[in-house]
Amino acid sequence: MAEDDDNIWVFGYGSLMWRPGFVYRDRLPAILYGYHRALCIEARHHRGTPDNPGLVLGLDRGGSCRGLAFRVDRDAWPATKAYLDAREMPDLSHPAGPVYRPGWHPLRIGGRRIRAYTYVARRDHPQYLGRLPTERALALIRSGHGVSGSALDYLRNTVEHLDALEIPDGPLHRLLRQV
Repeated sequence: MAEDDDNIWVFGYGSLMWRPGFVYRDRLPAILYGYHRALCIEARHHRGTPDNPGLVLGLDRGGSCRGLAFRVDRDAWPATKAYLDAREMPDLSHPAGPVYRPGWHPLRIGGRRIRAYTYVARRDHPQYLGRLPTERALALIRSGHGVSGSALDYLRNTVEHLDALEIPDGPLHRLLRQV
């Protein structure tokens, strides 16, 4: 699961980077290979509603993603996992199940390779939107507002924190400028 028996790692690529919401011992820059950060998920809870959806990030196939790895003590893992699953998969009653698939994926932290728990987009889910035309993405970002706030605030916070971490993400920066 992780590099040693005492720690578990969690990978954050979006709001977990700036609002993890769980106790962690360490936070380190990391790279996940095989997936990239993409605004590809129709938000119907945190940043939108079923009647007025927003747009949020998912890890989509291909490329790589720079983010943060959080080291969690093994004894805190059951509570951390329960919190993360409730946060990332709030609507388990959806007929298609959750839009994210949790699992263990290899990361690079410096020269080390570890496995971390993270959530990837399910391409077979109705809320998976894939690569949208810019105008459609902008419309969802402008109008979406859910229990955690607006899709626009989500995009702004994510870009601000990517900048603070010196993680370039041209597509998110372009959308924020256009919105």
